[in-house]
Amino acid sequence: MPTPFQPFEPHGRGGPRIREIPLRMILPNLITVLAICAGLSGIRLAFEMRFETAVVMVLIAAFLDGIDGRIARALKATSKFGAQMDSLADIVNFGVAPALVIYAFLLDRAGSPGWIAALLFAIACGLRLARFNVLDEDQDRPAWQAEYFVGVPAPAGAVVVMLPIYLVFIGAVVPDRVFGFVCSGFTLLVAFLLVSRLPVYTGKTIKIPGDKVLPLILGVALFVMLLVTYPWQTLSLSVIGYLIFLPLSARAYSRRARLEEQKAAAAAMQPPAD
Repeated sequence: MPTPFQPFEPHGRGGPRIREIPLRMILPNLITVLAICAGLSGIRLAFEMRFETAVVMVLIAAFLDGIDGRIARALKATSKFGAQMDSLADIVNFGVAPALVIYAFLLDRAGSPGWIAALLFAIACGLRLARFNVLDEDQDRPAWQAEYFVGVPAPAGAVVVMLPIYLVFIGAVVPDRVFGFVCSGFTLLVAFLLVSRLPVYTGKTIKIPGDKVLPLILGVALFVMLLVTYPWQTLSLSVIGYLIFLPLSARAYSRRARLEEQKAAAAAMQPPAD
């Protein structure tokens, strides 16, 4: 008797038929689905005026959506199906959910300009993700440039764009109409950073010396405890620190580009070996 559902084939058409799928192959897709559920739940909670819980759900969605691909690669469970699903989930969790939450909380005070800012942020996030997918397939890109993102990555943009909400939660600002216009401008700024060509260091090539591992673990544990105990203060300071880091990253990229050009020029001037 035929089953009502099509068999799940993680390797796509043309691959071997698998009757029993290992759990490790399904786990990354389950995490992606949970991330979508968290992002959409954040939108619902925002329109129910439960803003703190809504922001937490959006942050959880961004976190889950940011680690599902890494878990898939660690488990050797990558698949075309998972890659396509992850791409579709990214626009929801990094673009639509943060935009609607910040609109429901702050940008609606600015009227139509606030809605336009929210729309442009979501669109910019989609463009950023599409460009990332294209650059990820570019085989002609110099290896050292892979150490830098082109533009602010979408997960970071989702966390950064909600900075005004964090500031309201800690009582640093008053959520009035004027602040709504300020938040609209800030949202447009983050949207521009997403689609810009600003080089942002990825940190993927950082290697930790053996004698620094334990202090690093202690520092990460301290950050997590601060995040749990003082979430909005910690997030505010983290976002401000990240914004300060962006011009430093661009300057480091410029220095690296000049160094690579000098190396290429020096190599071109050397006589060919016999």
